Amino acid sequence: MLNMAVLLSGSGRTLDNFHEQSRAGRMAGKIQVVISNISSALGLKKAQNYGYPAFHASDSPATNAILKDFDIDIICLAGYLKLYDPPLALTRSVINIHPSLIPAFCGDGFYGSRVHRAVKERGCTVTGCTVHFADEFYDQGPIILQKSVNLGYEDSVDEIAAKVFAAECEAFPEAINRVDEKGIDFFWRRVQR
Repeated sequence: MLNMAVLLSGSGRTLDNFHEQSRAGRMAGKIQVVISNISSALGLKKAQNYGYPAFHASDSPATNAILKDFDIDIICLAGYLKLYDPPLALTRSVINIHPSLIPAFCGDGFYGSRVHRAVKERGCTVTGCTVHFADEFYDQGPIILQKSVNLGYEDSVDEIAAKVFAAECEAFPEAINRVDEKGIDFFWRRVQR
């Protein structure tokens, strides 16, 4: 079982999923703390309602100061819209989910509906999500797993987003289970860097 810190910037939909999956015994992760870079984030209120320690921290140093007080194995970026610089001991332990099949539609500036709009404009018939380890560059860390979704020719940006989010709700907990099973180093060793 992995001790998790969850970093978020918004509504906490991924936190909702983590909470539900953990309580149902379908995720090998236990949330220890939730931190947001946005003080008014709905995700912080949800964390408090779930009973998790919840904090606002505007930047990486403030976040890392909070993390010192918790026993953390992995840090999950759950809609965290800021480049995060973890403490040295957790440098290879940050997991992110991206709403496309990396290496397509990723990198600086590609997040949320911007990704789905680009997918729609390109006329893609398949998209999906990628759970990967994060490093100092956007969307370039080792991939843990990917899930694809088929798109209809007439799917709107909102319909694409809904399909991808449904895949994310399966992929992120599954990725945490794989990291718990195989260990963090397995994923860093398997890629050419």
